[in-house]
Amino acid sequence: MRITPSLLALLALATVAACNNEIYVRDGVTDGDTFYLAPRALADNDPILQSWAAYSLSRSACQLQIGGANPARASSYGCELTARRHLLETWEEQRAANPGLSDDYLDSLTMVSDAGHLDEYVVFYLGSPAWQVPAEVNVETFRRWQRKHLPGHRSSTRIIGSWNYADKVMPGLSANDSPYRH
Repeated sequence: MRITPSLLALLALATVAACNNEIYVRDGVTDGDTFYLAPRALADNDPILQSWAAYSLSRSACQLQIGGANPARASSYGCELTARRHLLETWEEQRAANPGLSDDYLDSLTMVSDAGHLDEYVVFYLGSPAWQVPAEVNVETFRRWQRKHLPGHRSSTRIIGSWNYADKVMPGLSANDSPYRH
């Protein structure tokens, strides 16, 4: 398995463990206080999967930093922007190692970033009214650009793992037994 520097840094930050067979969902959000990386992400070198694993780890690490009673529900402009940046950094590393690699969504997001609109993209497509967004984020300028360069575009989020509660683990596995738990 090829571990990129970005993925290695994210692995050090995130709380990861073996997948649990119990997933809690409330209001469309998987609940929990611990992020479990899908075992496939550790064994499958697929460049697209690895890019989304980097996103998932970055986002979950940030959510854990925000904390609260249920970190799975934590959301902020900074978390989402940072996670999308990690997604793109890992995608660039993967494309450098695999010439000709393509993914419609990731290539579109790269174009957005190259045009200098990643901040606005995050707010426009993924934003929440509760987010604190810097004043310099100009969504109206992005909308004009988006209409011309991304007609019909739909945002995508592929979480490679799940949230669960640390005290709910697989039978025979204690919360401290996983070699991937941070």
